[in-house]
Amino acid sequence: MTGNHDPYEALKYPEYRNYILARLLLTLGTLMQATIVGWQVYDITRGPFSLGLIGLAEAIPSILIALYAGHVTDTRNRKYVLLFSYGLMLFCAASLLIISTDYIITPKANKLIAIYSVIFISGIARGFSMPSAFAFMAQLIPPRTFPNAITWNTSTWQVGAITGPAIGGFVYGFFGISVSYTVVTLLVLAAVILLSLIEKKPVPVITEEQTLSERLSAGIKFVFSNKIILSAISLDMFAVLFGGATAMLPVYSADILFSGPQGLGMLRAAPSVGAVFMALYMTRKPPLKKTGMKLFFCVLGFGVSIIVFAVSKNFYLSLLMLALSGMFDNVSVVIRATTIQLSTPDNMKGRVSSVNSIFIGSSNEIGAFESGLAAKLMGVVPSVVFGGIMTLLVVISVFYLSPGLRRLELSRSSPLREGISAMNGNLPE
Repeated sequence: MTGNHDPYEALKYPEYRNYILARLLLTLGTLMQATIVGWQVYDITRGPFSLGLIGLAEAIPSILIALYAGHVTDTRNRKYVLLFSYGLMLFCAASLLIISTDYIITPKANKLIAIYSVIFISGIARGFSMPSAFAFMAQLIPPRTFPNAITWNTSTWQVGAITGPAIGGFVYGFFGISVSYTVVTLLVLAAVILLSLIEKKPVPVITEEQTLSERLSAGIKFVFSNKIILSAISLDMFAVLFGGATAMLPVYSADILFSGPQGLGMLRAAPSVGAVFMALYMTRKPPLKKTGMKLFFCVLGFGVSIIVFAVSKNFYLSLLMLALSGMFDNVSVVIRATTIQLSTPDNMKGRVSSVNSIFIGSSNEIGAFESGLAAKLMGVVPSVVFGGIMTLLVVISVFYLSPGLRRLELSRSSPLREGISAMNGNLPE
């Protein structure tokens, strides 16, 4: 593969380019929004636990709706399911703008409840967005381009993740909250328009009769029957659950590094800066050989980076550690997503992705709640150190419990790649 590898292969498909541009704009908007909401809530409460509640408010509906969203994705037109989720995110952005405007005088307690309520609705949107985006992308490109497309998909997301928090912090700091939420709303609106321009694709063929409960549980059964996928998901889930420091960044910015909202934007963007550099490297050198060992090494590096960040009181060292954590995490994302895409039949991609979103996507928000609770009980710095140490213990445990994941290779000539693809009935070309 390395001899004929085209780093721009997926970008040659116009609908895929349209898809990732819409994804870029949505990412810019939603991560601007996350930065603004985090600073706004901390400004109201001055408590780290309230930041953890933001993550919990988004995770609960996302988890509860995930299996049904996967079922809908596999039985309805995926473009319209994804448009629904984007439209709901647009509603949330506009609602936060209205809630935060100076023209509406609201007691702080009521404003806080309103913000959490909007975040709850955004969790529903995300519950539909993750499986439908994952499955819809697979209909825009041929299977042979999946590794390249997933790498570009993650790098595009990371570009948005770099600029989104940075723009959010700077706009909030210099122009105020109303202008910030206006920019968010316009970006999400542009994403909705771009997505609507893509042609709708056929609804996946249902190969067997199943009851609703059987269809809802099929994704769970598929994941738990595939030990490599289950191990990769579990490794990422616990690493993100314990090792994520994002929820505590407003505290670090305000009270430890003293960098203000502008610094918060830079801190939030730092992991994505590292992730983009890694993603661009992987478009030319994808992790297709000794894939499993590279996965373990990178999750281990992620945990070490978080521990060093936790104890750092130097703003630039903190930025560097967050950037390294993003580099390591991006490798894990690409490996896991590629493995799932290659191994899952088209008519099950929505349901399998919904299970993945429960394990991985929502673990970011549950991890934010865990960070807030741990910070309240242990203090901010000890809680982040604890999370990094737990990540290292997870890596060691999964390494010894999953020999199949240790041996994973995704090169086209790899027997494991062929075995993965055989579960789908054909080998991606």
